Amino acid sequence: MADPQHLPTIGTIGAGHIGSTVARLAQAAGIDVVLSNSRGPSSLEDLAQDIGSHVRAGTTAEAAASDIVVLTVPLLTLTSLDPELLAGRIVVDTMNHYPERDGTIPALDSGTTTSGLTAAHFPDARVVKGLNNIVHSHLLALARPSGASDRSALPIAGDDAAAKAEVTHLLDALGYDALDAGPLSEGWRFERGREAYTLPYAADPEALRASTPGARPEGARPASTEDLRRALAEA
Repeated sequence: MADPQHLPTIGTIGAGHIGSTVARLAQAAGIDVVLSNSRGPSSLEDLAQDIGSHVRAGTTAEAAASDIVVLTVPLLTLTSLDPELLAGRIVVDTMNHYPERDGTIPALDSGTTTSGLTAAHFPDARVVKGLNNIVHSHLLALARPSGASDRSALPIAGDDAAAKAEVTHLLDALGYDALDAGPLSEGWRFERGREAYTLPYAADPEALRASTPGARPEGARPASTEDLRRALAEA
């Protein structure tokens, strides 16, 4: 179990489904969170108050000053962020490419991963891919204490071993084991359209496969490290 005396602070850049769910899990774990978005703190005050006393609304700069920053904005808005904003920070990149929303991104067609784009835009950040392969309702429903027999695993990928260790520590506090999928370039194994993307956590994987964003089936099932390892191998 994560040591409560050494829990990181979290900042979210983006406070949609994943950002707010991470904040709810962090609240339950006693972790302080700064929520931010492009509309400013006033747009998030009610949400922060609803989640709990460990969560507050702040500016993007305030969120970026946290120990770990969860970057959870639409991929098409990535380049609107200041490249210096996250210098030196551990960044959990949750972003996926949705062509119907983000349009065509030529670099992705040339073999770059979504986190490769993030790392290129924030060259001084310590980027770890994670929290991108699970539906937000499943993320909330499947959190379990460390050691629970039905605990689920989430994959991470990154080039900075120390940053991955910190993200592993955070995921443990939030209720999940972490499976190291390798360097950042291996993040494609759990991007959208792969077997490790959302399906391992669905009570009815085929119903989830046939659904669309915004209309995901609610039923969730635990996905162990071995379940996830098999799904990554099928990528």
